[in-house]
Amino acid sequence: MHIPSRRSSVVAAVFAGIALLAGCAAPAPLVQPPAVGGGAVPEGLEEFYSQQPEWSECDPNYRCADVEMPLDYEDPGGERITIAVKVFEAVGEPIGSLFVNPGGPGGSGVEMAESASAYFGTDILRNYDVVGFDPRGVGQSSAVRCYDSEQLEQWYGTEFDVDTDEGFQAYVDGNTAYGEACAENTGPLIGHVDTVSATRDLDILRAVMGESQLTYLGFSYGTFLGAHYADMFPENVGRLVLDGAVDPALSYGEIIRGQTGGFDLAYRSYLEDCQAGTDCPLTDGVEAGIDQTIALLDQLADTPVASGDPDRPVNDADLLNSIIVALYNPGSWPSLTSAIAALQAGDGSEIRFLSDYALDRDEDGNYPEDQGAFRAIDCLDYPVELDLDAMRAEVDELTEISRLFGPYNGYGEVGCATMPVQSSAVREPLTAEGAAPILVIGTTRDPATPYEWAESMAEQLSSGVFLSYDGDGHTAYGAGSCIDDAVDAFLVEGTVPEDGLSC
Repeated sequence: MHIPSRRSSVVAAVFAGIALLAGCAAPAPLVQPPAVGGGAVPEGLEEFYSQQPEWSECDPNYRCADVEMPLDYEDPGGERITIAVKVFEAVGEPIGSLFVNPGGPGGSGVEMAESASAYFGTDILRNYDVVGFDPRGVGQSSAVRCYDSEQLEQWYGTEFDVDTDEGFQAYVDGNTAYGEACAENTGPLIGHVDTVSATRDLDILRAVMGESQLTYLGFSYGTFLGAHYADMFPENVGRLVLDGAVDPALSYGEIIRGQTGGFDLAYRSYLEDCQAGTDCPLTDGVEAGIDQTIALLDQLADTPVASGDPDRPVNDADLLNSIIVALYNPGSWPSLTSAIAALQAGDGSEIRFLSDYALDRDEDGNYPEDQGAFRAIDCLDYPVELDLDAMRAEVDELTEISRLFGPYNGYGEVGCATMPVQSSAVREPLTAEGAAPILVIGTTRDPATPYEWAESMAEQLSSGVFLSYDGDGHTAYGAGSCIDDAVDAFLVEGTVPEDGLSC
């Protein structure tokens, strides 16, 4: 995710956790259609459900197709868009299709399918065709386009002093220009990339793949999409696994507060691990380590450090990017430790590498063409208001939650309040009455989707089965715990684990 960075100033964008921003929706109200089960076809969508895409062998062991969807489900006879699908074919005789979503919003399921052998073990790959799809607005599907790489380079490096009314207005103006570019370069799709529409796409994909029920594994934002699917199409639910759950009832502000606390908890865990070693650059206990990190951020805000690229010295946003991206996976903690140590010695090159990785910038200076999908999707899912006094009060509240991350997490509402379409969505619990058992997984020190969110989702879903992983990093499946065995047995054999299983 991208969030504004702030201490005395705001940097245009900073990478952060999944499903953080909120706000802006399609011109038509986001009304959930009545549930239709057993593979039934919603009225008016028969042509989409019965289509037979042209499949091609796009890579060894893969087949690909573009599947047509209505741009606007309120006008299915109008303009159409395409959803890119890539299928990693089962090693053996498949028992069905496993749909996957890596999160985001804006993550590419096509790319996840391309890495299926790294995500899944033999049991899954032998028994399932792994179906990756890029949701509307993303990747190889009909996609959101905002700024090009040159414009992004300038935007990410722009600072605004939001402590002044003039600086705040300049920040609003900058975000408004970005939103206008998204609308101009994307066209009408910009108002139709909400999660409800993506959910309806997913049910069409299920039918196109010949499945009467959906088998699905979603991570992070993918749990939000999966929970919507279960609530809208409960009778079409097969075996759903939601790992790193996003509480669907939370408002934008509640999401921000939860993630601020989540990253604070995760960074404290990192510091404990770092200081248990011999070469940690942050010393004398966790609180002292946080003090030293804040001091580094303040120094970089005033005096950026050389990174090896004379045009791109490292500032406070880059350090925060590096911390946040490393907290997603404890396997990245040694890289963060090395980068901070080098930074203290006056070398910002390792921080520059991590920060660029967080923002998906390649070595040639290019950013993904669909980088605006994250904001566009979130801004159709969560309503926000442009209230300066409320945002300044929010910064104080966030700083009480985390004196490290809190000062940087305010003013996020600006990004969505300035988009050209505004949200009328209502955030409320999703119950999925009548759905088959759904596994919901929470990790105790997950920075981006706090453990409490998974507990809440499991309680909301009438058939939710909660699995708990005591660990670090974002999501649990694939970490080598009992969660892996429970998920595999559920997906392959239909074995429902005990509610409350803990590893």
